[in-house]
Amino acid sequence: MFLKIGETNINYKRYGNKNGESIVYLHGWGQNIEMMQPVADPFQEDFDLIILDLPGHGLSDEPKTVWSVYEYTDFVHHLLKELNVSNPIVVGHSFGGKIALLYAAKYECSKLILFAPTFRKEIQKLSFKTKMLKSVKKVPGLKGLEEFAKKHIGSTDYKNASPMMRNILVGHVNTDICEDIKNIKCPTLLIWGELDDQVSIEAAQKLENLIPDAGLVIYENATHYAYLERIGQTINVMRSFLGR
Repeated sequence: MFLKIGETNINYKRYGNKNGESIVYLHGWGQNIEMMQPVADPFQEDFDLIILDLPGHGLSDEPKTVWSVYEYTDFVHHLLKELNVSNPIVVGHSFGGKIALLYAAKYECSKLILFAPTFRKEIQKLSFKTKMLKSVKKVPGLKGLEEFAKKHIGSTDYKNASPMMRNILVGHVNTDICEDIKNIKCPTLLIWGELDDQVSIEAAQKLENLIPDAGLVIYENATHYAYLERIGQTINVMRSFLGR
């Protein structure tokens, strides 16, 4: 489905229990709806599920100007207002996790579930796609995920992105939101991979300390895509956190 917010057409999917509490899913950089669907589908019986292609990703329009991560956050808020959603549960991975953090810091949010969100400048020597693929290859039994990742991840990383998205990416990578994070009040679940070389375990521990009500779950021998590599465990941990 498409919805126009301002000048931007957004591709989104809404399904599940229309009478249930709303869960909003925000994917990482260069990704799309499909990367969040594995952690959405199992909850469709109980929850109202909303997954979107963030502006400049998937089938959604690029922003007309260089958006900061704060503008992405406000955009998500305006989209949810159009969909009559308030006080949602927000799930985010990496870049989407950063937006989720800012959303919870500024707007009413029931709970946060975050998969290795970026929130400060990390040292990156390789492209997002290259680092992810190298990480995936380290973990036994992930050939299927590697092929999936080649197709869906990093399609708009810096090398292949449009000039507009390159500028947005640079701004995102250089934006530290540590002070904003201190304003988060809702319960927060953090899921991290021990082998994550995009957002370090040290960063995970710092983030847990910045959020007043947060718990950190670390998966051994898992990468920046730990939530998919341990999909069964992720669903069980999410169910426990959501009270389902």
